[in-house]
Amino acid sequence: MTTTTPPAPVSVADPKRPPTVAGRVRKRLTSRTATAVSIVIAMIWTVPTFGLFVSSLRPEDEIKSNGWWNVFTDPQFTLANYQDVLFGRTASSGQLAGFFINSLVITIPSVLFPLAFAALAAYALSWMNFRGRDWIYIGIFALQIVPLQMALVPLLRFFSTGVTVAGVQVLPAWDLTAEERFVQVWFAHTCFALPLAVFLLHNFMSQLPKDLMEAARVDGAGHARIFRSVVLPLTVPALAAFGIFQFLWVWNDLLVALIFAGGGRQTAPLTVRLAEMAGSRGSEWQRLTAGAFVSMIVPLIVFLSLQRYFVRGLLAGSVKG
Repeated sequence: MTTTTPPAPVSVADPKRPPTVAGRVRKRLTSRTATAVSIVIAMIWTVPTFGLFVSSLRPEDEIKSNGWWNVFTDPQFTLANYQDVLFGRTASSGQLAGFFINSLVITIPSVLFPLAFAALAAYALSWMNFRGRDWIYIGIFALQIVPLQMALVPLLRFFSTGVTVAGVQVLPAWDLTAEERFVQVWFAHTCFALPLAVFLLHNFMSQLPKDLMEAARVDGAGHARIFRSVVLPLTVPALAAFGIFQFLWVWNDLLVALIFAGGGRQTAPLTVRLAEMAGSRGSEWQRLTAGAFVSMIVPLIVFLSLQRYFVRGLLAGSVKG
């Protein structure tokens, strides 16, 4: 007579203790202590911004005589600082309205161009088979180690003299003037952003489910249709993340814009004008605070807006049941 061996009892993990290291770390990060520390850090980062905003709304005499925290005992507010720094007619005023428009003209294309080119390149490197694909990806990855400062002089020479090989001019000089120099800034920012953008988007696209691509091909979709209808909706998190970083980088950039766009009123961004205000009129605190907050408000709006889509893209599933 044969006897059957009863199955070994299944050990039940203690529900009070996370079974893995990741679970223990997650529990610690969501504890009350971690929440309190996060609130304290958020307040430390927020208080200077709040103080800057309050100072930008205070009269000139008040901002030069006492600290911004005195507004709680003696509240005095005015919009004259913003009126002066944006639309002032005197030479000592900021006159930031035109520079604000220049920053928008520089930043928006400098974000959209690398996003579009990098998304197409990342899809090709992830889902299209062709000879030399891996070497191209390695080369793009290696370009990230090239410092931006090392490329400024060669790129500026490319714009001013063109490309000459063995005494033969292959590409002519650009010879751009006035508002045409915006093209140089767009080109420079796009070149500097593409290696990182392709690297990030490739890593994201290559992890998409292969079954989705095969199902789309069975339905008769080509690469263009798959990229537009399948890949782009699923890469919203990566696109939003890179869009945030690139927007903040370009908006706050001073070096690239000053070199390729010049410091003239027609093409200079906000950062150039703020640097001039800080250098020549460092005692005009009411204008500096208002100008600084004007330069901060757009990145804050963009970050908060894209963050919503970023989280929504992370929570969106690739397959609906």
